[in-house]
Amino acid sequence: MELRAWFSCVAGCPGRHSLTEVIYRCPSCRGLLEVVHDEQALRARAPAAWMRLFDERYLRTRWPYGSGVWGKKEWVQPELADENVVSLFEGGTNLFWAERYGAQLGLGDLWIKQCGTSHTGSFKDLGMTVLVSTVKQMRAEGKPIRALACASTGDTSAALAAYGAAAGIPVVVLLPAEKVSAAQLIQPIANGAMVCSLDTDFDGCMKVVQRLTDTDRGDSGIYLANSMNSLRVEGQKTIAFEIVQQFDWEVPDWVLVPGGNLGNVSAIAKGFLEMQRGGLITALPRLACCQSAQANPLFRAYERARAAGRDMTQDDFEAVQAGPTLASAIQIGDPVSLGKAVQAIAATRGVVLQASEAELADASARADRTGLFTCPHTGVALACLEQLVAAQTILPTDKVVVVSTAHGLKFTEFKAGYHAQTLGFPSAHANQPIAMTGDPDQAVGELHRLLDARE
Repeated sequence: MELRAWFSCVAGCPGRHSLTEVIYRCPSCRGLLEVVHDEQALRARAPAAWMRLFDERYLRTRWPYGSGVWGKKEWVQPELADENVVSLFEGGTNLFWAERYGAQLGLGDLWIKQCGTSHTGSFKDLGMTVLVSTVKQMRAEGKPIRALACASTGDTSAALAAYGAAAGIPVVVLLPAEKVSAAQLIQPIANGAMVCSLDTDFDGCMKVVQRLTDTDRGDSGIYLANSMNSLRVEGQKTIAFEIVQQFDWEVPDWVLVPGGNLGNVSAIAKGFLEMQRGGLITALPRLACCQSAQANPLFRAYERARAAGRDMTQDDFEAVQAGPTLASAIQIGDPVSLGKAVQAIAATRGVVLQASEAELADASARADRTGLFTCPHTGVALACLEQLVAAQTILPTDKVVVVSTAHGLKFTEFKAGYHAQTLGFPSAHANQPIAMTGDPDQAVGELHRLLDARE
């Protein structure tokens, strides 16, 4: 079958734009674009046949379909030539049954979608493979793109640098000075990107990269790789596909997503909605967008609307100056994907919550005590999960998925500070090394005493 996809305005302005056109906003209203698929053509194959095809491809070796993203190629970027796919075997991440942590909360069906076990250690790989692959095709067609560029709080830059290096395309990343972990900083450096440290926050870096890639000011030859570019969303929406596929095509009751620039919650909603329209699923989960209380513009908009007794709209939104937060990747006060996120919450009967610094740190540590190793952004989602359970909004019988966005090893400073009690608030689950003598008899005796005390 011949399948097509194109950019269209999210606000409904007329016009279609090729996925290989250098365009980031609607020419008419300057709103965001989204990738739209020929869904009538997709429906020419029965839902059961799509599910069977996706299952046959899942994590196999036939290029490029073993990737969690490219196994759904027809629903992601159908016009891309296989030879231009740039894949680092992204996706296919574990859906972890959090049995012990769930039991502590009174939940028997709690799962963590561990997107941080991807190639560069975050969900950003899922979107970057689509964007970089499409740019590789654009360059093969003769378009004069000389570099890729992004603003980042760490994970986006790591993913862009890795995929750019794999494709042989130069990469420029703009990072807010001293607001990125050492592990995140070294990733784009190691992959050969031009790493720029700006004396501003993420929102300031975003202004610079938009100016750098602004097509209204002429063709700079530098292509924007942030999530306002809807190619990123197409890869990230496969999180939704993978969740239901890993549940044998059943839909969970709830999906909780950390929210900063709001591209991921928008992408996940898009994935579920497309599967519903295509007949692969019949129901939608409720989405919860989880923000840090230090960077909570969507939460504030949601609360304004709720206080007025109505649904949230973009008119409820006001940008904020994001404050310092342990969840540095979502320290964003003026999210680019606001409009898409508002639509996502409305379409899924979703909610928006916030978590304090102590709440996110304690929730992360509590989950770690049951075998996880969570990043602070996942800690935000876990803290909001605990709020929803306490309020009985999430019921003990609900099937719940928390999207873990990055690997905890990227944030060892956060972990170390928590257990050393240096984060500025009491650490309820701190665990510190125990100094002992090297004498075998004394050390063994002390160990037995400590173990007895824990029983």
